[in-house]
Amino acid sequence: MAEFDINRVAGRTAAGTRTAVIDAGLRAHMNKVYGTMSVGTLLTFLVAWAVGTSPALLGAFRDPVTLSPNILGWIVMFAPLIMVFAFGAAINRLSASGAQLFFYAFSAVMGLSMAWIFVAFTGYSIAQIFLITSISFAGLSLWGYTTKKDISAWGSFLIMGVIGLIVASVINIFLQSPAMMFAISILGVLIFAGLTAYDTQKIKTEYIQHAAHADTEWLSKSAIMGALTLYLDFINMFMFLLSIFGNRE
Repeated sequence: MAEFDINRVAGRTAAGTRTAVIDAGLRAHMNKVYGTMSVGTLLTFLVAWAVGTSPALLGAFRDPVTLSPNILGWIVMFAPLIMVFAFGAAINRLSASGAQLFFYAFSAVMGLSMAWIFVAFTGYSIAQIFLITSISFAGLSLWGYTTKKDISAWGSFLIMGVIGLIVASVINIFLQSPAMMFAISILGVLIFAGLTAYDTQKIKTEYIQHAAHADTEWLSKSAIMGALTLYLDFINMFMFLLSIFGNRE
């Protein structure tokens, strides 16, 4: 009996040690996710500000008066979407440093595609919406990280919503309907708010699963993938909120 008790205690101690190691690793992992995402977000807004406040640079992509995109502007507009699919296809062939470099390149291109907002909206309005988005994102992501509720079932519904938003947005490029744009923006805020919580929980859950199997190759690149996912949630939420509440020049 004494031997059994000793073995049982030893087993519990080992299990507790593994749990503590995974918890410490998870905190470091999430810090890297949020840190990488923050750098990418800062890079996006710096590029957008630099181009958007320079008539010469912005004129290379859009008409300076109407802000209608030219051929290069259309390319820049759809380049981030193409890069996201390319990243997903190439992630297994990229090193961790290569994935991080790709993410920062993507962030810069996203800044080019967003530069027009610094002409269309007041600087105060952009700063105000950015602050609102940051607070909302932080709250939603924290809830997704700490909640005991399994929200994985949200995934299919939210992804279908994103696909619907993309299709509706492309159609509205040609229709130019303010009512349709307003509806898209409202739905966009709700969908990406849900995705922020869902993606945070997914990043946490996937880390725990892979850490338990010591999948070091996956762990080395997963923080970049998580940063990209949450970055897209943040940027899209910001753009939809700006469309609804932003004060135009």
